[in-house]
Amino acid sequence: MCAHSHINRVKYKYATDSRAHFAQSDEILRINVGMLKSMVTISLAQVPVIKGNLVENLANHLEMIELSSNLRANVVVFPELSLTGYELELAQQLAFSQSRDSFVELSCAAIEHNIIIVVGCPLVAKKNAKPTIGSVICFPDGNVEFYSKQYLHDSEGEYCSSGSVDYLFNINGYRIGLAVCADFSSPQHSSHAANGGADIYIVSALISESGYQCDAEILANIATMYRFPVLLSNHISQTGGWQACGNNTVWDANGQIVFNSDSKDPCLVLTTLLGNEVSAVKVSI
Repeated sequence: MCAHSHINRVKYKYATDSRAHFAQSDEILRINVGMLKSMVTISLAQVPVIKGNLVENLANHLEMIELSSNLRANVVVFPELSLTGYELELAQQLAFSQSRDSFVELSCAAIEHNIIIVVGCPLVAKKNAKPTIGSVICFPDGNVEFYSKQYLHDSEGEYCSSGSVDYLFNINGYRIGLAVCADFSSPQHSSHAANGGADIYIVSALISESGYQCDAEILANIATMYRFPVLLSNHISQTGGWQACGNNTVWDANGQIVFNSDSKDPCLVLTTLLGNEVSAVKVSI
């Protein structure tokens, strides 16, 4: 039986009191939609990166992926350009084509460990000579999808081109909007995610020690404005001339900090969401 037919029967039963009808109909719709959601656990990886060293960086990723799966995570998210480091001058040289064949090891890990994997790397642009700052999303069914950062810092435009398409994916009844660093600084990006039905907003980033406080305020305001949790996966290494601060953070739908890793050490922040409840724990490596 679909939710709409159930609501229609309630409508006729309470036709003599329109206010009661609409209140009960709204509640039934809310309950039926809520029943579609089940618990989801998202692992935010703080992982060291080595400049341009794809072999070592991939090995570190695979270790974090396996550990996240063993801890029953449904999704694991890595920082911006996590596979290569934030090395803009190497972006052209290290760019990956947007095909599953370029990410066989990660795709196989997603299948083997039954987990959605979000990693960062430069991607060959389909209509531009410059690569994009991309995210690669590997699913347990073998599907591989791609997102390109839409809002670039001024310095990034010299080496990279921007994307133009929003990206959201579904897991356990939740709809997740994905942002890469400066995306969240543009109000249009989080607005589009909300309009696209996002329940959760995840940011892969490179945020420095000096920039964290300002960026944290922006992310808290996004959570408050759109009434969804916001999750941050940040670098811990010095990369691209920036000393990243780690501090993987989770904000609830009220913009309050639920958890902050409060470190630059390798770790996972396991974030569990069920309905309006958000909790998180740190797993040190």
